[in-house]
Amino acid sequence: SGIFATASVILILQIVYSKYGRAMKAVRDDEDAAIAMGVNTFKIKTFAFSTSAFLEGIGGGLMAVWLTTIDPKIFGFELTFQLLIIIVLGGLGSTTGAILGAILVIGGGEWLRFLDQPLVFFGNDFGSYPGLRMVFFSLILLTIMLFAREGIMGKNELWDLNPTKMRWFKRRQ
Repeated sequence: SGIFATASVILILQIVYSKYGRAMKAVRDDEDAAIAMGVNTFKIKTFAFSTSAFLEGIGGGLMAVWLTTIDPKIFGFELTFQLLIIIVLGGLGSTTGAILGAILVIGGGEWLRFLDQPLVFFGNDFGSYPGLRMVFFSLILLTIMLFAREGIMGKNELWDLNPTKMRWFKRRQ
């Protein structure tokens, strides 16, 4: 599945830096201006929809193979909320931001898993608090989103990274 993920990222980056990608950005930013410049918005929207449906189909097929079953209960509110957090945290206009957001959200949730275990400090047993991991994780995400409103990467890619361009990096005056 890592091979398919890498191939998907390469495909998306090839599309983003093509003429279709520039047209998609134009439609995203200002559809009326894109129409005025001669962009066929129906064609661009259809291309974007079909590309995303293709990649989602591959992802769904890989998930079915990995889990050996598909159940509608898998796709609940928690998964939808987690995917939304990944995209917003990474940056709405950045492919590498989405990858970084996925690493932080999934890895951070797993790293904080020790908080769901019984807590023992200096020999004192404080019991188990099953939701404590999600409380801390939510506080960390809330803090990041307060200081990085456009996400960690914003609309920048990793190779375009210049700390002076990012608003959350600048000193507040």
